[in-house]
Amino acid sequence: MTAPPASTSHDATAVPRSVRLSVVIWLAAIAMGAVEALVRLLLPEPPTPTQLAVRFAIYTALAVLVLALHTGRNAVRWAVAVLLGGIGTLSLVVEPLDWLLAGGSPTSFLATADGPTLLITALRTLHVAAVAVALTLLFRPSATRYFRSR
Repeated sequence: MTAPPASTSHDATAVPRSVRLSVVIWLAAIAMGAVEALVRLLLPEPPTPTQLAVRFAIYTALAVLVLALHTGRNAVRWAVAVLLGGIGTLSLVVEPLDWLLAGGSPTSFLATADGPTLLITALRTLHVAAVAVALTLLFRPSATRYFRSR
């Protein structure tokens, strides 16, 4: 008696590595956003409890959406791409870009920023990088085959 063939990465029903890795990185990006929100509590003008509750409700909804990528529904992939990869990225970069365009000096900022602000900056930078990687993985050929086969 022979064993059934092992599932391969070419199996249209198996979630490809690119999608699994994308999910992990999306969740890491969401976690970075959550940590940033908590670090903001250390700033002179911290977020209110209501603002935090809204942020965490959004993070929870986005995490559920990201986890739904395992279903293989192409609509979920595009929702993640547009909401997190598009709108989410814009929300992360608009403020720093406006500051730079208004003449802000990165050198001066780094020299004068306090610890929480530097941590927020590092988290935001890593967050944007994670989104770029997760989005790229979500549209790898293996991922595209997976979403088209569902």
